[in-house]
Amino acid sequence: MRQLTFIAGAFGIGLTIWMLGRFGLHDILRLIAAGGWSIPAIIIFHASQVCVSAQAWRTLAQTGRAPLAFMDFFALRCAREGINNLLPVAQVGGEVITTRLMARRENMGIKRAAAATICDLTIELLSQVTFTLIGLGVLFCLVNRSHVTDELMESAGAAVLLGAVFFGSQYLGAISLVEKLLVRIAAHLGWDGVDDIRGLHAEIIALYRTHENSLRAGALQLLGWSLGTFEVFLVLKAMGHPLSLADSFVIESVGQAAKSAGFAVPGALGVSEGGYIIIGGLFGLSPQVGIALSLIKRLREIAWGLPSLVAWQVMEIRWIRPAPSTAGEAHLPGQS
Repeated sequence: MRQLTFIAGAFGIGLTIWMLGRFGLHDILRLIAAGGWSIPAIIIFHASQVCVSAQAWRTLAQTGRAPLAFMDFFALRCAREGINNLLPVAQVGGEVITTRLMARRENMGIKRAAAATICDLTIELLSQVTFTLIGLGVLFCLVNRSHVTDELMESAGAAVLLGAVFFGSQYLGAISLVEKLLVRIAAHLGWDGVDDIRGLHAEIIALYRTHENSLRAGALQLLGWSLGTFEVFLVLKAMGHPLSLADSFVIESVGQAAKSAGFAVPGALGVSEGGYIIIGGLFGLSPQVGIALSLIKRLREIAWGLPSLVAWQVMEIRWIRPAPSTAGEAHLPGQS
């Protein structure tokens, strides 16, 4: 696994270096310098996206329970993004680590924490697919059909299929199979603590069946993706290549889809830049502008990610299970 991560990372770094050399490092740096004033603006604005995503996660986790602290989920979401964006964890390590932290903080148990995170990740994926499909719909209203648009539509079809399989497999019992396999392996090897995940599949289905919370979380996630439109709009305007909000919406939706598609590459290095080059070209943006846009967004990720990694370590030290006298307060009256 480490070797694959190393190979993927080397590929991403190599691809990025090739792009910088191919399209002119000097021109790209000049564009980044021109867009310099937008960097603090998008760093501050990103707080709105974090808040929306944290509330979506919180909405799922609190189903059938007393409300949990919003600031805890804000901190968890920051740590989750920081780990996924800056560490070589294939875009899922943040979910694993913050699930464990959530279980410790709220004393909800690893089963509920894992179920809430799996549901949140699934709904986030489905909302991104929806966001991309809307973006492609807007794209076909703005530009003429071409080979590039046809390929984007084919990729969108594959994304829809992937989302449907990921969501449907949970309903059909994929989690239950994994759960049983882990329990059997644990019994054979004498591991402790695996019994805590018994009933994980049922817990996930129960969260999905609370339709009000699931739909609310989905709407919040879609809003979070859409807010990235203003980030693209601000950066392009600062670089001297202003586009409309509709154009920025399309660029953000396809650019984020490209980044997610490159999940195996740490930080989606090179893959994200390539996505912005392709979609930006449909709106008359040069490859240099697409790369500069992606790199400025990476500067925002670093500005948020580094403090988030520090906060993660603080949470590891300070977040402990509540005392037995307060453990029951996490449940609604009358619930076991």
